[in-house]
Amino acid sequence: MGYKRKDEYYHKAKEEGYRSRAVYKLKQIDEKFDVFYQGNVVVDLGAAPGSWSEYAVEKAGKENVLAVDKERMRDIEGVTFHRGDMTDENFVKRISIIAGDVDVVISDMSPNLTGNYSMDHARSIHLAKMALNFCLMNMKKRGRFVVKVFQGEDFEDYMDKVKQVFSSVYGHSPNASRESSSEMYIIGKGFTG
Repeated sequence: MGYKRKDEYYHKAKEEGYRSRAVYKLKQIDEKFDVFYQGNVVVDLGAAPGSWSEYAVEKAGKENVLAVDKERMRDIEGVTFHRGDMTDENFVKRISIIAGDVDVVISDMSPNLTGNYSMDHARSIHLAKMALNFCLMNMKKRGRFVVKVFQGEDFEDYMDKVKQVFSSVYGHSPNASRESSSEMYIIGKGFTG
């Protein structure tokens, strides 16, 4: 591995009781872009192991967070978890009904990496499109969206799609992202539908 596996954010997560270092990416995004408000209904796509849901429940309140992943996830107090695949149309329809009207959609979904950069990028964009489609189905007006994508040839095209339905759109790489990573987070604010 080209990075120190147990870096400062790993140790900080352990000390502060979070499930993974990824929580600091979301925290830094929220501090910069004001994503969450108390009482918001939040859907966390690709939630396992659960640190984004842990943060979301702190910010939005208990019983306001719905977490989704195809992997199992240990229970988090105040978070409702559903296991399933966001690329499965029937599952997405079911989750849409359960979720109802949503204020915030967060997605840290990542494909199983192959090492083939073009393929990994294309799969990342595909998952990001699934997350955006979920916004189109369920998001309230003026809702917010945070989604991880890998940079590459389709990045700008995807960002343009987000700009079509959000009044303000930003690309951001939080400090907690590893320097070696090609991940970028797109933040959409002010959902217009």
